[in-house]
Amino acid sequence: MTLIFSTMDFKYELEGVVKLFLPAQSFKITVSPTEEGYEGDICFVKREPKGMMTYLYVLCRLGGKVASEAGIVLNSSKDYRRECEMTLARYVYMCLSRLTGITPEWGIITGVRPVKQVNAMSAKGMTDDEIRKCLSEEFLCSTKKINVAFAVAKVQERILRDLSNDSFSLYVSIPFCTSRCSYCSFVSQEVEHSLTLIPQYVSNLCSEIRHTGKLMKTLGKKLDTIYFGGGTPTAIEPAYLRAIMQTIEESFDTSGVREYTVEAGRADTITGQKLKTIKECGAKRISINPQTLNDSVLSAIGRKHTVKQFYDAFSLAREIGFDVINTDLIAGLPTDTLESFKQTIDGILELKPENITVHTLSIKRTSNLNHSEERELGDETAQMIDYASQRLVEEGYLPYYLYRQKNMLDNQENIGWAKPGTESLYNTFIMEENQTIIAVGAGGSTKLVDNKWDRLKRVFNYKLPLEYNKNFDLMITKKKEIEEFFTLEKE
Repeated sequence: MTLIFSTMDFKYELEGVVKLFLPAQSFKITVSPTEEGYEGDICFVKREPKGMMTYLYVLCRLGGKVASEAGIVLNSSKDYRRECEMTLARYVYMCLSRLTGITPEWGIITGVRPVKQVNAMSAKGMTDDEIRKCLSEEFLCSTKKINVAFAVAKVQERILRDLSNDSFSLYVSIPFCTSRCSYCSFVSQEVEHSLTLIPQYVSNLCSEIRHTGKLMKTLGKKLDTIYFGGGTPTAIEPAYLRAIMQTIEESFDTSGVREYTVEAGRADTITGQKLKTIKECGAKRISINPQTLNDSVLSAIGRKHTVKQFYDAFSLAREIGFDVINTDLIAGLPTDTLESFKQTIDGILELKPENITVHTLSIKRTSNLNHSEERELGDETAQMIDYASQRLVEEGYLPYYLYRQKNMLDNQENIGWAKPGTESLYNTFIMEENQTIIAVGAGGSTKLVDNKWDRLKRVFNYKLPLEYNKNFDLMITKKKEIEEFFTLEKE
């Protein structure tokens, strides 16, 4: 499809709306005052100021069929640019919905964090009824998705009520896995190909932790939560895990830490020794992520473990004493069916984990799945998400965080569900961007948040372990950006 803009204003936002309907297509983008002369599928967007008003026009042609919408915005409008953007986005949505028969339930919300819309409107003093009307009429959201967003916001209100601007969370990146899943786009390397990198990586990571601990102490910031992610942290040996976790204990004041999570992730990396090490070093919350309880689906996505291994790992974690376990599941995986997914949901619920995160498959640009000619993208994903939501509510779970990604099947979402009182603080903070997250390790992305002055800044570490090791001294100098941010906060 060719996207034709009379002006490049709102290009990114409107392209995002088109992708809701045509996620797998590549687009040619051009600037022209008219759609004439362009053949094939097109989406033409025109914004033309005339006197005291601006003329807005959208024409979409798909498979030979045409749909169009037109209207005006007064130039004197209080929020002129936003009104133009929102109106054009609705027009693109309406045209493509008529042409494709698809009605994305999140409407024109293309951002990662839909719940932020609810929280932002609430902060402005809008009532629940006013927010619901805005989401329905301006953003074109379905009632079902509005209800989900409100349910998440209600739980988060309790979690965020007493959040201090002086607190921060620590993210520790262990970017190694036993193998790469077909859908994965995370920065990670297979352990067997990275054995020579790991000792130096762990040594450098511990040095970065010590440096960061001194910096945050100087700045007067208090450690709130700790989260080990990756990759798969349990892909490395227990001695390395112990060294990293002990370095954290020595470098930070952990007396006020409210939550400590390690992603055990894949069952084929879990041993009793690793779980004991994790628990002895202070982590009380872990993730053991089957993604599916169907062995043939596991094989199709390149996960080299079995369903039995997952059950064994889960049972072992309970025996060792972990009383908060999260399990990740993915709807829409290759070769999975609605019936098979229902069996996965029911099987996980029998285990009674405290947290269950239900993801929707997202076809990432850098994933192996994106380049596979054999991938099958079913249209049952929305039914899978609906079934999961129904069963989780029946079993007493509440949704507490929600986010979306590009190219998600059926334009769905990822939702974290929890038994009341077991919600992950870290997941809430990073999704809603209301607490500073200090990241250490390769691929880490520090997110500096100043709620008082509504400021946000990101500081990125080198992505790959080899780059991280090679440029470690240079990377450490970037920590000055953290100091500068918080110095400005105090001024």
